[in-house]
Amino acid sequence: MIGGGQLARMTHQAAIALGQTLRVLATGPNEPAAQVTPDVVIGQHTDLDALRRAASGASALTFDHEHVPTEHLEQLVAEGVTVAPPPQALVHAQDKLLMRRRLHDLGAPVPRFAAIRSVADIEEFVRLIDGPVVIKTVRGGYDGRGVMMADDLAQAREIVERYLADGVALLAEERVAMRRELAALVARSPFGQGAAWPVVETVQRDGICVEVYSPAPGLSDELGSAAQELGLRLANELGVVGVLAVELFETTGGDLLVNELAMRPHNSGHWTMDGAVTSQFEQHLRAVLDYPLGDTAAIAPAAVMANVLGAPQTPEMSMDERLHHLFARMPEAKVHLYGKGERPGRKIGHVNVIGTDTADLRERAVRAAHWLSHAEWTDGWDEHGE
Repeated sequence: MIGGGQLARMTHQAAIALGQTLRVLATGPNEPAAQVTPDVVIGQHTDLDALRRAASGASALTFDHEHVPTEHLEQLVAEGVTVAPPPQALVHAQDKLLMRRRLHDLGAPVPRFAAIRSVADIEEFVRLIDGPVVIKTVRGGYDGRGVMMADDLAQAREIVERYLADGVALLAEERVAMRRELAALVARSPFGQGAAWPVVETVQRDGICVEVYSPAPGLSDELGSAAQELGLRLANELGVVGVLAVELFETTGGDLLVNELAMRPHNSGHWTMDGAVTSQFEQHLRAVLDYPLGDTAAIAPAAVMANVLGAPQTPEMSMDERLHHLFARMPEAKVHLYGKGERPGRKIGHVNVIGTDTADLRERAVRAAHWLSHAEWTDGWDEHGE
């Protein structure tokens, strides 16, 4: 797996149960996955020789991020390496403009968009939209990075001038009037078997996913099925092998629009570790290794995930002690920590809680995650009973 972050770390956990060893290409020995797997190659994902060392003798090569240069992956394929997802699929998760154009050609619902190569381009697009727009870098960017909101032409012009001056490729999209954000998580095997988990609602704050509700509360069966079918169709049309996350807008008019694609395990699927028969991490490995896919059914009526983000001030209380108090109060909480140092806003773990009532589960999951981040109970509870 190229990348040594938390997604590779959790994929390694799934690999153990399947009798597999997950080799990771990490930039250093302290990355989350490098801490736990016995097979680590140190190097950069932009270095073809490092990629070759990681792929040498492996059954397949896959990713915990999408930033590997396409030309390197094509070279590895030419040398006989099994790359999953293949580079001709992965490029649609790397290049947002290419993705928008391909989805539009496939008839998938997308916001109105345009390539922005000059200030004149953004001026024309803003006039066409006659409303606020979103300006994105074509490549790179995640967790809200590389995404800029412009309320009017003056803001849009300033953003475009700044980025084009630095040689950064841009596209613009209409800002969608949305009710909420959803995610359709699916998987596809090399011979075309597909599987879909329940469609979830995701909550973003400052561009970072902070909560996930499964299934999406109040989502009609019709719209949920449409989202799953869209995810499976795109996985098939694009030739994805592995997990595909289709991030969606549910508009105020009740329609679906595709926002982003991710071809790897995804934050919106972390709930599956404790809330589904087959987790997204095991499923990704099943697909990459060409095993039959696992059951995606939920094991409880509802599940909520809350990310543990680094607090503005790192608590004096150790994480070990925070875990002690959390488990004493909330033994039902399932905690997944990533082995990362704490810094403001950084994803350092997540909490899953499963049960029957989404509102109750959300309250408990958010309370647990906040405690682990801040060493403070949101309801003022005193862990020492004083």
